[in-house]
Amino acid sequence: MFMRLPTTIAQRFTFIVGVSLLMLSAIVVFAYRSLSSSNEALRTMYEDRTVALEQLSDIRYLAARDRIILVDAAQHKDAARTEKWLIEFDKGRKLSSDQWKAYKATYLTPEEQALARDFEPAMERYVDEGLDEAAKALRENRHDDAFSVVDNKISPLYSAAQDALQKLIDLQVRVAKETFDSSVASNRHALTTMLGIGVAAFLVSALGAAAVIRKLLRQLGAEPDHLAAVASRIATGDLTGAGVHSQVAGSVMAAMESMRTSLREIVQTVRTGVESVSTASAEIAQGNSDLSGRTEEQASALEETAASMEELGSTVRQNADNAKQANQLALGASTVAVRGGEVVGQVVETMKDINDSSRRIADIISVIDGIAFQTNILALNAAVEAARAGEQGRGFAVVASEVRSLAQRSAEAAKEIKSLISASVERVERGTALVDQAGATMTEVVGSIKRVTDIMGEISAASVEQSAGVAQIGEAVSQMDQATQQNAALVEESAAAAESLKHQAQQLLAGVAVFKVEAGARAGAASAPAEPAAAWTGADRRGPHRATNVMRLKAAAATPAALASSQAAEPETSQRMANGTTSWETF
Repeated sequence: MFMRLPTTIAQRFTFIVGVSLLMLSAIVVFAYRSLSSSNEALRTMYEDRTVALEQLSDIRYLAARDRIILVDAAQHKDAARTEKWLIEFDKGRKLSSDQWKAYKATYLTPEEQALARDFEPAMERYVDEGLDEAAKALRENRHDDAFSVVDNKISPLYSAAQDALQKLIDLQVRVAKETFDSSVASNRHALTTMLGIGVAAFLVSALGAAAVIRKLLRQLGAEPDHLAAVASRIATGDLTGAGVHSQVAGSVMAAMESMRTSLREIVQTVRTGVESVSTASAEIAQGNSDLSGRTEEQASALEETAASMEELGSTVRQNADNAKQANQLALGASTVAVRGGEVVGQVVETMKDINDSSRRIADIISVIDGIAFQTNILALNAAVEAARAGEQGRGFAVVASEVRSLAQRSAEAAKEIKSLISASVERVERGTALVDQAGATMTEVVGSIKRVTDIMGEISAASVEQSAGVAQIGEAVSQMDQATQQNAALVEESAAAAESLKHQAQQLLAGVAVFKVEAGARAGAASAPAEPAAAWTGADRRGPHRATNVMRLKAAAATPAALASSQAAEPETSQRMANGTTSWETF
């Protein structure tokens, strides 16, 4: 499966940038690996060669210095100086031993290990049989023996140790040079590789950019500045062929040329159609205006008739309402009269009960009067019997006297009450007679009110029937008026729509006039649009209630708004034509 090559400009740019970044990444990777390898080589050279070479150099220096110290001490034979030199000798030996241990602790190649094994016995013989023996003789003040040891033993042992040590030093130098040569070769290889990848990246980027630019220019068909100038002329309405040329098929410039040709044909077609529509809409507006005036007159006549019927119906309804109210008042008065008669009857019954009660009270008072009279006789008899009794009956006589006095007062009070009750009974009898007369009068009043109520009910029923008849007539007239008003509204809407169509046609014609076409293409253009139709000049006979009793269609409110918007937009279009700044959105 072959990889599909990029076809679009964005894909090609992305491909070129991706390849360039990939090559730059390869360069960075090679550079990182090369630097890492160089760094590792330098670290190895320092830790395993430079440090080791320093340690071996110190060992060689200390071996030579200790030999010289012993030679000087053996020749001068000064005890103080000898002691001082021996202290320096011991320090050197210790430092040399430490350096050798540190050297052996580092990484040693097999060859280096073999040379180290050869050096150790030679160095031990040099120290044990030469340096230590001479130092022992010096400590025992045997300077001649020490000089003899230095002269006969130390020199050969020193030469053998130095030869073995020199081999180790030469090995360090040789390995360091090999490491340096290997690092130089790696760096040269990495540099060559990075230069090759860099050159390849530069060539790929340059060739890819050139191919993309060539493809872009071929697709545009012209330079971007020239293409922008042509698009700007088309946007301002200049549809002439000046400056529009392209030899590349399928390019943007060729597409713009095709668009310009199509726009020119569309503008010519629209201009011719708009002029025809403008003339026809003016004639339609004139006819609708005349029809609207006549329909308005008919609607006004029906409107006046409906208003008169509505007033008549209102009067009849008012009479019916008044009759209903009078009937209700008569019914209320009849009810009140009936309740009054019932109350008077109850009062008559109550007065009769009061008369009977008064008579019973008079009888009771007569009984009380008789009892008081008898009590008075008894008290008189008691007083006589007390007088007869003499001194023993005196107290009883006083009591009898008091009882007699009370009986007399009771008899007088009973007489007064009796007289009052008699007077009250007479008044109650007269009131009862008057209440009986009032009851008879109320009965007559109730009968009269019932008759009046029946008459008002008949009047109310007749008024309701009359109101219903007038309402039906008014409703029929209102329906006729509504239908006529709807017809008038439709006519007005049609006239407004025709007028709006005319204005829109004029506005569209003005908008199309912004575009510039060749002179030959405008030879077939029609004449100027017709004059606006004259408005209806008949007298307005519509009544004052027209705004409240006519149901307009919903579109009636929208059409004048559209007309107003078209009228408001027409000056703006004219202004744009005058300034020559109309844009592509004008079309």
